[in-house]
Amino acid sequence: MTTISSVTTNTSSTSTASSSVSTDWDALIEEAVAAKLTKADSIETKITANEAKISAYEEMQSLLQDIADAADALRAPTGTLSKGTDVFGHRSAYLTGNGSVDASSIVAVEAEDGAQETSYDLVVVQIAKAHKVTSDSVSSKTEDLGFAGVFSLQVDGGTAVEITVAADMSLAEIATAINAQSGTTGVKASVLQVSSGSYKLVLTATETGKEISATAVSGDDVLAGLGIVDADGGFANQVQAAQDAIIEIDGIRITRDSNEISDAIDGVTFYLYNTTPSGTSITVEIEADYSDIKEAVQALVDAYNAYREWAVSQQALTTSGTAADTAVLFGDGTLRNVNMSIATALSTTIDALSLANIGITYDSSNNLVLDEDTLDAALLSNLEDIQALFTFSLTSSSSDLMLLARGSGAPTSFTLDIVVGEDGAVTSASVGGDSSLFRISGNRIVGVAGTAYEGFSFVYAGTTSVSADISISYGLAERVYVAANRAANTTSGTLKTLIDNLESVNTSLASKVTTIETRAESYRTTLEARYAKYQAAISQAESTLAYLKALLAAEDD
Repeated sequence: MTTISSVTTNTSSTSTASSSVSTDWDALIEEAVAAKLTKADSIETKITANEAKISAYEEMQSLLQDIADAADALRAPTGTLSKGTDVFGHRSAYLTGNGSVDASSIVAVEAEDGAQETSYDLVVVQIAKAHKVTSDSVSSKTEDLGFAGVFSLQVDGGTAVEITVAADMSLAEIATAINAQSGTTGVKASVLQVSSGSYKLVLTATETGKEISATAVSGDDVLAGLGIVDADGGFANQVQAAQDAIIEIDGIRITRDSNEISDAIDGVTFYLYNTTPSGTSITVEIEADYSDIKEAVQALVDAYNAYREWAVSQQALTTSGTAADTAVLFGDGTLRNVNMSIATALSTTIDALSLANIGITYDSSNNLVLDEDTLDAALLSNLEDIQALFTFSLTSSSSDLMLLARGSGAPTSFTLDIVVGEDGAVTSASVGGDSSLFRISGNRIVGVAGTAYEGFSFVYAGTTSVSADISISYGLAERVYVAANRAANTTSGTLKTLIDNLESVNTSLASKVTTIETRAESYRTTLEARYAKYQAAISQAESTLAYLKALLAAEDD
């Protein structure tokens, strides 16, 4: 509320030699204005209470969004963009050495999300190596060599580039000239100090499995002068021959020119370090990433407990049994309904499997507690059932019907009758003869808003009419996500609506306060003017009285 400044008249008191009349006009004005502002104070109190409630709803919204995010990873979200979010689609490669072999020192294997779960027997026969040649020794890397000529460099399949060497160039400067073109030639150069007063130029292919080609073009034969090539043009000092990588997967030999092999198995990349010893191999198992799943489950537990701790604080009582000052949402219906919805979702059982079966129970404060050992054992022995417990799943008797998006209210089983016209286009879709439940958009079948099928979207790739029997399972994480997101969604959630409504109310109340304060200020101005006139009249009367008393006193004398 705006504080109204007090205004003091210049004639608040007047004195004479025989009498004095003093009136506290400021106090009278302040009292009158304060009476006008009483209603504004009451409105300000409402605004403050609403702001506290908005803050509480926003905190509730944030905590519920954390729950929704954690549940989203476990509910198998639909859509291509959500694939990375589905923790059950994450893959990891597990390596086991067969025989006397340290698998991690031989190979690293990376599996992309969604890669097929299977196992392979891997033998690393040969790793790829880069071609490497050197020059003869020279006594200095900085002195001019006296060669003036042009030679070309390239690797197999690469582009040849001519390197120009001047007579005043040193070994280090020739290396610099070669490296300036290495991005094109595929050959890089370095100067190696062999010993004191002995240096060599080393040429190395930037890619494994590719041979270097070096040829004199004009002028001095710089390559021969440096001892890189012999009289026949072949390399005189080959340190390492170009070599392809060779591996055997389930006995099938595969050759590549790189130690990074990503095109042998879809979604799997091998990084080769060493060869496997004779008579040994490595078992590569592509499976779900148990660590990611475990972390996702723990994240859901943590998010729920954080929310619950806050929710309990909103029911706190004072010693006298009334709601605590911090319990802004004490008895709030929305809070109560959300709590019930999430509790119901957490009690979901799928095929007799519940949270308790995977090591999640409630403590005495009704917080969730995770037994990691029980969860670890369940993941290793019963992953499919755990996935079924958490995720949304839909099966259809028609392989031509695919789910694009999903809602939360459709029955767990229904028959979708799809009618296709003579031109092969979908003309209608219905359940129980009711075609108003879906709208058709090309070959897409979209649930109509306000019906149980709102949010569901299918695509039908068939060319004939069909009656597809559909079964749906709403897993625990799916139900938790729906309950939390329904309240927390920042666009359409119930809390968003409540917050917007309270902010709108506060805007209206603030406007009323402004009007009251403006009127109070006007009233203050009116009173100041009125009381100033009163004081002027009193002052005039007192002045006249003093004059008359003075005359009478003079006559008596």
